[in-house]
Amino acid sequence: MTDLETKNNLAQCFSGVKQQIAKACTQSQKPVQLLAVSKKHPAHKIQQLFELGHARFGENYVQEGVEKVQELNQLDIDWHFIGPIQSNKSRLVAEHFHWVHTIDTLKIARRLNDQRPVDMAPLNVLIQVNISQQESKSGITVSEINELAANISQMENLCLRGLMCIPAPQDDNRLKQEFLAMHEQFETLKKQYPQVDTLSMGMSGDLTLAIECGSTMVRVGSAIFGQRI
Repeated sequence: MTDLETKNNLAQCFSGVKQQIAKACTQSQKPVQLLAVSKKHPAHKIQQLFELGHARFGENYVQEGVEKVQELNQLDIDWHFIGPIQSNKSRLVAEHFHWVHTIDTLKIARRLNDQRPVDMAPLNVLIQVNISQQESKSGITVSEINELAANISQMENLCLRGLMCIPAPQDDNRLKQEFLAMHEQFETLKKQYPQVDTLSMGMSGDLTLAIECGSTMVRVGSAIFGQRI
């Protein structure tokens, strides 16, 4: 496939996702941001999507993400880190990304705060909540949100912006209940911290339901970029 064919295909998929979001937003009557998940896709695809007017990208793997940030540093991209953070990789995240969606321990929050360069704006962070209570998944419990949020709010190099979740695969009725539970926690957090404005919830297969339940940001990868390499 030529570069032109690749870009045309990307444009068609991107347009389809935007239409799906727009339709869901019409029903919810609230704006929703699209985060294009570019993990395992080459930098030139990110540049092509940027040229189509999109500037918000999410990466799951630290080293891969940092390499893309550096390669595309001439573009005004808003980089989001959406994968797990190991302590030995926290400095790279703090130095290269604008957002982190996966804060689930006080230790990692402190490391990111301490390692954020002083000449950069505070790092926007979301607390990851394990709303499905999966033992194999990252994220804190609902009961732990207030304590972690209170600690983060005292860190001058971090800006608490909201919550994120990755529910377990399940039937729509159960999934809807978990999305609504997340939205309830988000609304509670907003009342305590005026800067909180982001609920990162929903991916390619469930974004319509997530938006209906109050998501403000959906994370979409394969529906835009196709299958990963």
